[in-house]
Amino acid sequence: MKLSYHAAEANAKAGNRIISCSQDTYLYSEAPVLGGGGAEDLPHYHETVLLEECVQAMQAGSGKVLVDGTLGGGGHTGRMLECGADVYGIDRDPQAHAYAGKRLKKFGDRFHPVVGNFADALELMRERGIEKVDGWLVDLGVSSWQFDCDERGFSFQREGPLDMRMGPSSPLTAADIVNQWSEQEIARIIWEYGEERASRKIAKYICEQRQQTPYVTTTQLAASIEKLIPRYGKKIHPATKVFQALRIEVNDELGALKKLLETAGDLLASGGRLCVISFHSLEDRMVKRFLKNASMKEIDRPEWPEPRPNPDYSFNAITRKPIKATAGEVKRNPRSRSAVLRVGERL
Repeated sequence: MKLSYHAAEANAKAGNRIISCSQDTYLYSEAPVLGGGGAEDLPHYHETVLLEECVQAMQAGSGKVLVDGTLGGGGHTGRMLECGADVYGIDRDPQAHAYAGKRLKKFGDRFHPVVGNFADALELMRERGIEKVDGWLVDLGVSSWQFDCDERGFSFQREGPLDMRMGPSSPLTAADIVNQWSEQEIARIIWEYGEERASRKIAKYICEQRQQTPYVTTTQLAASIEKLIPRYGKKIHPATKVFQALRIEVNDELGALKKLLETAGDLLASGGRLCVISFHSLEDRMVKRFLKNASMKEIDRPEWPEPRPNPDYSFNAITRKPIKATAGEVKRNPRSRSAVLRVGERL
């Protein structure tokens, strides 16, 4: 049964499972993915990374109003609620809201679910009468649930549709890109977002192969790339960077992060914390440069007779070096090994 986005969102909140996706609609099964009882019946959704580090950095506590821009399974939000804070959990994925809503129901009206993109947090909060918040956390990337769900199409190790959307309202899918975009545009995103040296070679091959058979599934695309660039015993699959690039483009991940950083100062109250967890160098580089620039009182150039006040000076960089997962956390959750947390405090 095909459903509109709004109907799909309602079904997800009711606990129905998304079983396949198309550009405009999600398909749902009638079987609930959530347990029938309390939060203890919920299946595993996501192993939250840098949990205590984030809660400490956010200074979560009673009376604080915080934003979790990537609600997911509610791991970070739940811990901040336990500390007494009021939390607005933003996510564009109806599945995430269905899961987290049940998990966090016990916190009553201190938990505020918000359907949307964290890039629009400033507007979303003002729509709810909130002008300033005490902290804003974003955990970038894909949740374990999304990654492990075949039907979402994020993993080349699981056969599913070439979708990769983090929410059903997104107009673009990975299949649209590989089957319809020009060779030059495909090469560009693979190079820019995947940092793949063989980007042109891969793009050319994709465009040649799609003339014979359009790309429909994740494993079909992964096998095609592996045929072009054999693994030769390497641990990293040759499709890894291509899938990363497609996911970033489909969800405009870097554009969303750019907007987040541009509006962070407007949303945060004085002393409010901005915490960003990133998983690859493109994201971390943006956050690092932002905090470095925003935390300099003065700027200088060789042609200037003396330094000048920095018009963008608005943050204090709390983390001069990034916070990373401990050896114990990496052993427990290997996906945390690439997680990097940077923190800034609004002046």
